[in-house]
Amino acid sequence: MSSDSVIPPARPVLHFAHANSFPAGTYRVFFEHLSPYYDVQALEIHGHNPAYPVTDGWQHLVKELIDTLAARYSEPVILVGHSLGGILSLMAAKARPDLVRCVVMLDSPVVGGWKALALRLFKRLGLDQKFSPAQFSVKRRNVWKSAEAAFEHFAAKEMFAIWPPEVLRDYIHAGVVPHPEGVTLKFTREIETAIYLCLPDTLGAVLRKPFPVPIGFVGGIESVECRQAGLEATKKLVGDNFVQITGGHLIPMEVPAATAAATHAMIQKLI
Repeated sequence: MSSDSVIPPARPVLHFAHANSFPAGTYRVFFEHLSPYYDVQALEIHGHNPAYPVTDGWQHLVKELIDTLAARYSEPVILVGHSLGGILSLMAAKARPDLVRCVVMLDSPVVGGWKALALRLFKRLGLDQKFSPAQFSVKRRNVWKSAEAAFEHFAAKEMFAIWPPEVLRDYIHAGVVPHPEGVTLKFTREIETAIYLCLPDTLGAVLRKPFPVPIGFVGGIESVECRQAGLEATKKLVGDNFVQITGGHLIPMEVPAATAAATHAMIQKLI
């Protein structure tokens, strides 16, 4: 190597936190679009370590993310999270800003104001399952004869049919494990349901003071979850660092290239 050769700078670490029920391997295509710019890392599956149980408000899941960051990295990292992962990233950065350079939440609306109060009331009255995705996850089919049968099952559903086939293949590869009757979901429906029923209802507190690290939001224009939660609290939190792209709640799977481009642009703006 000549003395005037330029050594390219190391890619900054981007730690990703996945959505409820979708292990990190599901996002392989999305990660590939980000990998030219970042060293993309992730915990493969949240919520399944008995040392960090799912409890109301997700505090142990936040601790799992914080402990992962502290153990893996010697410097602050870029945090990107989708849905559940975005809120975990938000809460982890609030608690330990020394571990984080910036946060990008992917279709992770913040539930605040009267909607947070309503959520708290629904929990106390035992009505939260009736008004959340838990009503579906609790009875979700979770056993198939083979991985191919699982693929065909999901491919026939409207939500998954709009995914590029390679992304759905990645979900099956990452999302099912052997079972005596064939294959079953790696991310159990019991844990998925518990996460929905433990949705934090105290996030309004993060809006009362300036957030300790730069934070942005990239969402889907057609996201039902954003429409249900409302975006007022999210916009108050992120200010001008707010972008929506064509797609629904599962934009990293539906449009991985566009979501990666918007995520990269947001990170560059934040740092």
